[in-house]
Amino acid sequence: MLKSHLLPLLSDLVVAVHLGYAAFVLVGLVLILLGAALQWRWIRHRAFRWVHLGCIALVAVEAAVGQICPLTLLENWLLIVSGQAGYGRSFFGHLLYELLYYDLAPWIFTVAYVGLALLTALTLVLVPPTRGTRAVASMTSVMKEIHHTL
Repeated sequence: MLKSHLLPLLSDLVVAVHLGYAAFVLVGLVLILLGAALQWRWIRHRAFRWVHLGCIALVAVEAAVGQICPLTLLENWLLIVSGQAGYGRSFFGHLLYELLYYDLAPWIFTVAYVGLALLTALTLVLVPPTRGTRAVASMTSVMKEIHHTL
């Protein structure tokens, strides 16, 4: 078993990954909408769009069926087995935790997640990903396009 002093750090890492996942979903949607208006080609990359939809769809389904996010469960388990309770995390971990978790009724999150999933699915129709050989060929070219647009 890992040393107990490493477990809170792993919990912080899980929170950071969780926050990154949420940021990908939210920022990704904003960039798709903004990119459609500004005619950025990279936002039409097929893999990006389907992975993005898959991420929010997974969250929406979990919320709809009342399933707690596996990342939340892992984070809590790591804190429990390390003997930590309450604030018992690093400053960085606490900051990330405060950015990610809000004290609202569960139905509000379910409505928000399902709404985001539906809006993301709608963007596949309104701003469709490119098809065939004209699609952005590689992640390198996507990154070059992103850099160029910034």
